[in-house]
Amino acid sequence: MSGTGQGRGGDRRPEEASELEAPAGEIRGVEATELELPADEMRRVVQLALERLIDHVRSLPGAASADVAGAVEVARSLREELPEEGTRFEDLLGVLMDRAVPKSFNTAGPGYLAYIPGGGLVQAAVADLIADVTNRFVGVWMAAPALVEIEANVGRWLCAMAGYPGSALGLLTTGGSMANFIALVTARRERLPEDFLSGVLYTSDQAHHSVQKAALLAGFPPSSVRAIATDERFRLRMDALSAAIAEDRARGRTPFCLVANAGTTNTGAVDDLEAAAAVARREGLWLHVDAAYGGFFLLTERGRRVMRGIEAADSITLDPHKGMFLPYGTGALLVRDGGALRRAHSVHAEYLPAAPDEAEFVDYSTVSPELSRDFRGLRVWLPVKMHGIGAFRRALDEKLDLAAWAAGALRGIDGVEIVAEPQLSLLAFRVARPGLAADALDALNRRVMDAVNARGRVYITGTVTGGRFLIRICVLSFRTHLERMRMALEDIRAAVAETT
Repeated sequence: MSGTGQGRGGDRRPEEASELEAPAGEIRGVEATELELPADEMRRVVQLALERLIDHVRSLPGAASADVAGAVEVARSLREELPEEGTRFEDLLGVLMDRAVPKSFNTAGPGYLAYIPGGGLVQAAVADLIADVTNRFVGVWMAAPALVEIEANVGRWLCAMAGYPGSALGLLTTGGSMANFIALVTARRERLPEDFLSGVLYTSDQAHHSVQKAALLAGFPPSSVRAIATDERFRLRMDALSAAIAEDRARGRTPFCLVANAGTTNTGAVDDLEAAAAVARREGLWLHVDAAYGGFFLLTERGRRVMRGIEAADSITLDPHKGMFLPYGTGALLVRDGGALRRAHSVHAEYLPAAPDEAEFVDYSTVSPELSRDFRGLRVWLPVKMHGIGAFRRALDEKLDLAAWAAGALRGIDGVEIVAEPQLSLLAFRVARPGLAADALDALNRRVMDAVNARGRVYITGTVTGGRFLIRICVLSFRTHLERMRMALEDIRAAVAETT
């Protein structure tokens, strides 16, 4: 197309070099203070926010564990057009702290026993403030070598916790869903040819839905994901797994990956990881362990016993925003052979600086889907450096104790059946009434759960597994202690008495 005016660069005619017109007069400067806050204003807005946040943290023990009454109306009231002019910071802070934040699940509070509780360590928020204001680019090593090394330290710490060798690589992600996706893409690249659609992935019928989603995003149809039956403790049945693998091989399919669980969301089940590793070795499968919820219990002696064999996995998903009590948006993927991540994700671009030649350093743009990324490592590094890992270990040991205590207390309530004993810090139970139809029994348990939540001191949620509605308790917040668990059991006893 040379000479037609349609090409790029030198092929363009001079008069077509730019569609922007040169300014007629002097370039008008924007006032220096319009977006750049002066020091005194910077100090003022941070102090105002800090005062509100301190009040918020102090209010957590007495706040409702969930309050979404009227939340739909509040959400609708906050719809607005793009503003041309600004609003006072105080007014905006009021919108957030007085209207938006209160109408939500109180995930940072001590009574939040629902789903998998998050954390909310203030120390991590301070780390994010530092990271966001300094705004250094950690996507490539050359842009901030010292800061990248701080994050790499975190990755090495997590790999050591899992029992991985020095060749392993720890990658911080936005959460467990992204970690599972990266793991499956890496497994696909390591175990399958470019034409990979014959591949089959195996997981249990209790797996997190992000495993199915990750497989879809990695290019596999739903039929390529086999959900394997579980036993009476909701753990993957190895006999059923081996049978499914043999059946798929006979059909000309290519088994390539096994996703085992180290703490399911439904019931907290931990698969037999030693047995899963043995099957994976025998069949040549990539073994991925989804330990988003349970993985940090590896810091405790009891957790290591429950998760024996995890060190044999090819990759492991962790969620520091669960077991390390950090803000949402902090996940992790550990890969035993760090080179596998590079082989799956590294591509060249002329405009990027060269990756470090030294094998001891990591360039995150070469081991993940991301180029631009936030400095996640600081929100892990700072709390660990401030308190030492022992503080986290002691907190997690307490959660194991509290879950065991709750299970024992529930057994003392007439008519309550523990359906899933706590393998870590999550348990599931239901009220049993002989002779009551299944639908009626499910409705009864939903009423019990709703009655507990209506008291506002704790918030619990349910699930359906094996065709039964179960009530769950997950103890994971660093702010949850025995006093709050006593409140939970008081409210459960009262709800059972009232509704049955």
